[in-house]
Amino acid sequence: MSVNNSTLRHAQGSALFSANLDLIRRQFPALDRPAVFFDNPGGTQIAKHSLDRINKYLIESNANHEGAFATSIASDAVLDEAHRAMADFYNAASAEEIVFGNNMTTLTLHMSRSISRDWKEGDEIVVTRLDHDANVTPWVLAAQDKGVKVNWVDFDMEDGTLNLNEMQKALDRKPRLLAVGYASNSLGTINPVEKIIKMAHDAGTLVYVDAVQYAPHGPIDVQKLGCDFLVSSAYKFFGTHAGILYGKRDLLEKLFAYKVRPATNKLPGKFETGTQNHEGIAGVLGAIEYFEWIGKEFGGRYMEGLKEEGYQGRRLELKKGMTAIRAYEFEIGRALLSALQAVPGLTLFGLTDERRLDDRVATFSFRLRDMQPRVVAEKLAENGIYVWDGNYYAINVTERLGLEDNGGMVRVGAAHYNTLEEVQRLKEALIKISE
Repeated sequence: MSVNNSTLRHAQGSALFSANLDLIRRQFPALDRPAVFFDNPGGTQIAKHSLDRINKYLIESNANHEGAFATSIASDAVLDEAHRAMADFYNAASAEEIVFGNNMTTLTLHMSRSISRDWKEGDEIVVTRLDHDANVTPWVLAAQDKGVKVNWVDFDMEDGTLNLNEMQKALDRKPRLLAVGYASNSLGTINPVEKIIKMAHDAGTLVYVDAVQYAPHGPIDVQKLGCDFLVSSAYKFFGTHAGILYGKRDLLEKLFAYKVRPATNKLPGKFETGTQNHEGIAGVLGAIEYFEWIGKEFGGRYMEGLKEEGYQGRRLELKKGMTAIRAYEFEIGRALLSALQAVPGLTLFGLTDERRLDDRVATFSFRLRDMQPRVVAEKLAENGIYVWDGNYYAINVTERLGLEDNGGMVRVGAAHYNTLEEVQRLKEALIKISE
């Protein structure tokens, strides 16, 4: 196969990253063991920057919110900085547009109640069969409560891409909301979210983006995307178990918040119900500081282009870091694709065209001969290789593929700390299992 421009661009960009992978891996204490972590789509290993922030918070500023004393004041300063850091990560207009919660699922269930409050019987919404159920069922439940019709957008079973013709037909009906994923946690497909958001806005439809699967793999810019809401979970990008929602300020200000009476009416606090997981939020700040370190160390070649796009300060460093990660993961994804395609009896689902690697993250799901996915996962675990099996809560995908009642699929997903040697180890293990 001929080398395309995308391959050349990513190869040039990942060279420095690859040469320093040992330094990068040393930022993850959990990697100091004889195991291969390809379970990353379900949760990545935590960066030392995040661990240090957790320890520092618990030792120096462990207190509740808005006290008059030193540790509470210090605690609030950490939480405020975490909001600013996530605003930089998402390129949000302000820190007031950042809402922390337990995880993406809990935040979405919470927000679905506020967003659907003024829906009326006869209204419609749109969800997709490619999404994680956390961006489907909360909206379906809200629709049931309000007597609202749910329209479904299917995906192509051959390549795992959303059917945009169906999407347009659903949007022509002027729905109240479209819930769509940035990237599929099952098949790895990166959806053309900027295009989809414009399609929705042209129809007067709000857009709620699940970016959990995409956030570890590439830069996010909510202002460029134009989305109304976007949410991710930090344990998927080398941090703690916490969810982080972006919402346009005018929308968050107008929405009714389900909260207790003493809680603030100001943003973002009115949506951050009860006492938050302060040490977890401190850990999110540490994860962002890790990405900033990546940008400073390995993102230099992207400086001028990103500056021309208007990024400055920490936002520039974060975009540099995530662009460098994306370039390296293009290479590791290509290696994973090649390795899996070389295994006898392996059926790979989703995009398998090397020329379209830019349209996916390095997350791959497959079946191996007639073996149950759980059995394959167990045999890989015996070889020290950690992968997932089942539906990974993307139950509409496994149902659509006819695999839900037969164990689902095996899923492997690379992060930027994975190596080509680990890909080779996976390939050899799968070939042995297949034989």
